[in-house]
Amino acid sequence: MRDSDAALARALALVRDLRARCPWDAAQTPHTLRPYLVEEALELDQAIAAGDPAEVRSELGDLLLNVAFQIVIAEERGAFGAEDVVRGLEEKMWRRHPHLFGGGEKPKTWERGKREEESGKRGVLSGLPPTLPRLLMAYRLQERAAGVGFDWPDATGPAEKVREELDEVAREAGGGKREALEAEVGDLLFAVVNLSRKLGVDPRAALEKANAKFKRRFEGVERLAEARGLDFGAMGLEELDRLWDEVKAQGQSL
Repeated sequence: MRDSDAALARALALVRDLRARCPWDAAQTPHTLRPYLVEEALELDQAIAAGDPAEVRSELGDLLLNVAFQIVIAEERGAFGAEDVVRGLEEKMWRRHPHLFGGGEKPKTWERGKREEESGKRGVLSGLPPTLPRLLMAYRLQERAAGVGFDWPDATGPAEKVREELDEVAREAGGGKREALEAEVGDLLFAVVNLSRKLGVDPRAALEKANAKFKRRFEGVERLAEARGLDFGAMGLEELDRLWDEVKAQGQSL
């Protein structure tokens, strides 16, 4: 047995012990654990974004604990066990990578292989959790469509689409029809996500950095106004803009 195999077994053994001796752990069900599973996945996502290996390791442990809980509860109910989960994963990867595990077939895109494997049981875009954050949902919809060939060859088309959608937003902005304007803004955002995908940029990471940069700059403006004895709430846009440019010039854009 490899060390990694033993580690997974220890995680399962830990959960079995917790459920045998702790009333709170024993009372948990797959449904009561759902909020923690989502929370831990998001915390892991943030740790990865921060690039802190120690934090990533810690959050992976928390996520593994949730996975172990789901497996142990399923074992208790006679639904499936760890071997079934791992065997199912292995078989899926073997099917999705025939060029690596025999057959000599050409590598396929993930989505195309998935589609062929399911023999059209469901659409290419089905199965995504409706609770996905909207930015990630847009990215995954586009990624899935691209996986079966519905995609621009490079970033030129998406860039032109962004300009087109921006023009349409401008046209609707003066029309006074909120629903039409909302639809065009949605199209613009969707097009920007697609452009970032084609440029190889994670739109979530890009927006995260833009948010952080704006926050740092704006807080710099607040500090500058306070240092000069200015009434921040009473300042006009022109004066605020001058302070903003000063903050940028001082190198606080990083």
